[in-house]
Amino acid sequence: METLDHNVYCIIMAGGVGRRFWPLSSEEHPKQFIDLLGVGESMIHRTFRRCSNICPRENIYIVTSADYVTLMHEQIPDLSDEQILCEPMRRNTAPCVAYAASVIARRNPNAVVFVTPSDHFIFGWTGYIADIRQVIAIARSHPWIITFGAQPTNPNTKYGYIQAGDHPSTSGIDNLYKVETFTEKPPREVACQFIESGEFYWNVGLFVWHIDVLLAAYWRYLPAVADSFFSLEANSTPEELAAVYAQCESISVDKGIMEKSDNVYVMKASFGWSDVETWDSLYNTCRKDGDGNAFVSGNVFAYDVRNTVVHIPSHQTVVLQGLDGYVVTSRGDTLMICRRDQEERTVKFISDFEMRKSLPEEGEK
Repeated sequence: METLDHNVYCIIMAGGVGRRFWPLSSEEHPKQFIDLLGVGESMIHRTFRRCSNICPRENIYIVTSADYVTLMHEQIPDLSDEQILCEPMRRNTAPCVAYAASVIARRNPNAVVFVTPSDHFIFGWTGYIADIRQVIAIARSHPWIITFGAQPTNPNTKYGYIQAGDHPSTSGIDNLYKVETFTEKPPREVACQFIESGEFYWNVGLFVWHIDVLLAAYWRYLPAVADSFFSLEANSTPEELAAVYAQCESISVDKGIMEKSDNVYVMKASFGWSDVETWDSLYNTCRKDGDGNAFVSGNVFAYDVRNTVVHIPSHQTVVLQGLDGYVVTSRGDTLMICRRDQEERTVKFISDFEMRKSLPEEGEK
């Protein structure tokens, strides 16, 4: 077994709810704890296993809500309490990373830090591990923030785009480029121009930086966040942490640091990637049958069904007829059937569902 570098650390961001996958994903049991792609393990467990090939397991920190600590221990039993960092409230990714970085900086001032979401899907682990290790080696000797870019396959307007510039003269890596611009969720016509230019990659949300570079970036671009988190003591109370979060602005690493920094580089990833952020992206990620259907789980009997994704509990049976381009999913006593191309209406579905649930039953006062 290969010896892993004890100066390498991983931050897994796992505090989201994944409301777009309702009712499969809920506040009590969110997306990262679900076997979303029918691969036999949850998203967080799969991410943890990948990171275990990058650094020692004890160097992996997971930032999540206190509500999910029990779920986390159930899915990753050998995780210590110290490795689960509980956010008292959601404040986007910049405070999340700052919180974990403050813990790592106290533990090891020579750390190289790899940051990853908990709920993305990676195709080709061999390439992924090789790419991350290569970038970690660069981050040791260069004061750079290094991210990864996936080759765009369509003008997706829900992704961020990274414009690649020239190769750095000192890295010796052919697929590493200086970042010229970040553009978050461009309109379709702009995304088409990006793809035609050949200069842009999808932002996959992975970052590698030396702890000194990370701290310096926060102090320069997000000084209020830096002052709040990097002054925290190791024995800070939950009340002190809650006070820090309460006064902290909600901002992403991309907006707060990446878009402003002049020392960001992007590696063209040799692995496949999907953020699996919507039912449509889940459908595009999964294998399809000859009719274009992605039956992820459940016992499905389909007649004249095309281009439809089904994700129901494995013990349930569903009989479908005449659907084209639909989502069929259920959890507990809730079933949702909706068009794949109108999944943005899920927010309306949830609102109506919760409102009706809050109404008193007939005869109640």
